[in-house]
Amino acid sequence: MIENDALFKKSAYSYDLPEALIAQHPAERRDLSRLMILNGAAEELKHGSFRDLLTELKQGDLLVVNNSKVIPARLIGHKEGLAHPAEVLLLKRMTENRWETIVKPGRRLRSGAKITFLPERLTGEVEDVLESGNRIVRFDYEGIWEEVLDEAGTMPLPPYIHEQLADPSRYNTVYAEHDGSAAAPTAGLHFTDELLTELSEQGIERAELTLHVGLGTFRPVKEDDIRKHPMHTEQYELSESAAERINLAKREGGRIIAVGTTACRVLESLGNEDGTVRAGSGETDIFIYPGYRFKVIDRLITNFHLPESTLLMLVSALTGREFMLQAYEEAVQRSYRFFSFGDAMLIQGRPESYVGLHEGRVYPASST
Repeated sequence: MIENDALFKKSAYSYDLPEALIAQHPAERRDLSRLMILNGAAEELKHGSFRDLLTELKQGDLLVVNNSKVIPARLIGHKEGLAHPAEVLLLKRMTENRWETIVKPGRRLRSGAKITFLPERLTGEVEDVLESGNRIVRFDYEGIWEEVLDEAGTMPLPPYIHEQLADPSRYNTVYAEHDGSAAAPTAGLHFTDELLTELSEQGIERAELTLHVGLGTFRPVKEDDIRKHPMHTEQYELSESAAERINLAKREGGRIIAVGTTACRVLESLGNEDGTVRAGSGETDIFIYPGYRFKVIDRLITNFHLPESTLLMLVSALTGREFMLQAYEEAVQRSYRFFSFGDAMLIQGRPESYVGLHEGRVYPASST
């Protein structure tokens, strides 16, 4: 229970970031990005390389990754009578050919508006305008949807990245499998197949879940009291086999390492008070900020997040706000690279940030 209302103020999660530290392109090699290692319990941090996971993790630990794949979700087309291009950004697939989208210019793309993206191959019609301002667009296409989308669409890079991406595959993880994200689960971008193999050889395996990342992840917090912020929803799935693998790792004393805030949100949405996790699918709008006690994860791998963002609030729930902001200040001083293509953190939280004991969690006998 947090009694200090200052922790619930949006302004408490602000920091100064020179624009030059916002990474505009990926590191030359994925796993050679820098890694800040935080110990929230001791309020200590150290600096290294992402490949230091090979020494920071131990046999029996389990990486839980998000295997969602970013699709070329930005479509540029032409509406009759509109001088400028019409832009449609795919957010969420509703049915086989209907998507929730963001459109530009919104004033000219109302219900009934028809847009041509590829003549005789891909067109769309705005069916409905939602309360949020998003549009439901029905697409008509010839051929296989994924192939048509690959031809017509481009990667929807975040608004703070101003340079073109030479290799679109660098905005997906090496284990991306299930189409559906409008933004990358960026913590996983640091892994290479070689590093995953080396980790496996050391007894550090991985389990996969799916959460399709929407642009809500970039939605600013507008409420001064963060508790009033309406959290966006995202679709997820955790299979029975993955849940069993996570629970087995826990029973055998392994630590659950969430790769990214997306994996963390799914695990905590499906977590039980005894630290186990259940399989499931659906939508989650979980909002984690200081005062939250983590049920499932033991460590978190994540990138550096935007000021006053829900993701900065999430990581602050692990280590405490003050220590996290101290770590960000040091990252700025040491010229770490920030945001989607930036460097990473490996975070161990404070004991009071977890349900049960932290190291070698103690749970009721029924969970062992």
